[in-house]
Amino acid sequence: MRHLFGRLDGWLFALALLVGAGAVGYLSARHPLVADWTAGGRASLSPESRAVLGKLDGPVEIVSYANPQGDLRQTIAGFLERYRRVKPDLTLRFVDPQRDPARMRELGITVDGAIIVRYRGREQRLDELSERSLTNALERLARGGERIVAFVTGDGERRADGPANADLGTFMAQLESRGMRAVPLNFAQVTAVPQHTDLVVLASPTLPLEPGAVRALVDYLGNGGNLLWLTEPANSDLNLAPLADALGLRVLPGVLVDGGGTALGLKDPRMIALGAYPAHAITRGFELTTLFPQVAALAQVNRNDWAVQGFLQSGPQSWTEFQPIGNKASSTIRFDAAAGELKGPLDFGLALSRLSPSPDKSQQRVAVIGDGDFLSNTFLGNGGNRALGERVFDWLLGDDALVSLPPRGAPDRVLQIAQTELNIVSLGFLVGLPTLLLLIGAALVWRRRRR
Repeated sequence: MRHLFGRLDGWLFALALLVGAGAVGYLSARHPLVADWTAGGRASLSPESRAVLGKLDGPVEIVSYANPQGDLRQTIAGFLERYRRVKPDLTLRFVDPQRDPARMRELGITVDGAIIVRYRGREQRLDELSERSLTNALERLARGGERIVAFVTGDGERRADGPANADLGTFMAQLESRGMRAVPLNFAQVTAVPQHTDLVVLASPTLPLEPGAVRALVDYLGNGGNLLWLTEPANSDLNLAPLADALGLRVLPGVLVDGGGTALGLKDPRMIALGAYPAHAITRGFELTTLFPQVAALAQVNRNDWAVQGFLQSGPQSWTEFQPIGNKASSTIRFDAAAGELKGPLDFGLALSRLSPSPDKSQQRVAVIGDGDFLSNTFLGNGGNRALGERVFDWLLGDDALVSLPPRGAPDRVLQIAQTELNIVSLGFLVGLPTLLLLIGAALVWRRRRR
């Protein structure tokens, strides 16, 4: 009888174990729990991507034109599963591009695995599978259309589509991939900023603006328009005093120099390198180093209805130098308070905001930066210049949650250990582990024989 109950006990335990495993499987299917233990959380979505998905209040359809052979479809599905966990109404559908080559040519599909993202009748096409590219595409769809960025032209400004060293062609080409379109704004041809302009950029004019152009810019601000003003160390009167007065600020005389740059290997004192930034929505969480070749300091000179906050600031060893600086003058310049030079820290990036006078907008935003070279074709690739520029544009357009997404690496792919540690690990696997398994086996055999 005791033997019968013992066997029944075993069967009941096995049955309970099976029921428990089934319950765990059922619950895990109904209530999945996913944990990302990778360094930097690279196997899950970044907070920025989650913020973009949060702005999409309808279903998103993704169509991937990938061959069924190979592992490409599995790779795409696994990557998009991160997005589906955050947005369950995101669907994925695969199309075999070999079944309808004519349709593929019509769509312009030339890359195996090309993706089309559709949302509310709009679509974006991707040829690259990365979080940055997909999130940027979703960002453009969330915006509901292109943002029109008008660049003032005709007064020696930096060109938005120019290939010259001082132009902004490379930067604006990247912004266009994020749903912004640059258009010229020449006040010799128009008397006012056109309607439906989302942002006006005044990029380092070198010639005095006509009074009508300045008046048009001041009127644009008065009507609630957003503005980015890139200015340079003053070398002539550009007739922009009315614009500065409307903003309640002033471009300080002289060029900003920083004695602390020598510790970073900068030979030209006019080069301002930043690795820390005042707290602002533009610079929140931003830790990249940026380089500004030639900077004008800015100051708020009167209080008005603008809320002004600095987001770029020079170091304590900086000052506004009045004397001309040549290539060999870095060792001879010094701060001269008697001449009226100002000691740092000094702001050279100001963010202004206020309640918009326009009924179509809730807030009006302006950014003034005392250097336009940092976004030029020559200096755009230095450190975080491009990323900072994108943040400035996103903030001015009201897209606070949308920032550029740097590709996240895999810092835990390589294990670096000393030779002694490697020998210990090798002995553990080659000798220690087999010995432990033999001892466990011997103990089990000895225990059974004792029964």
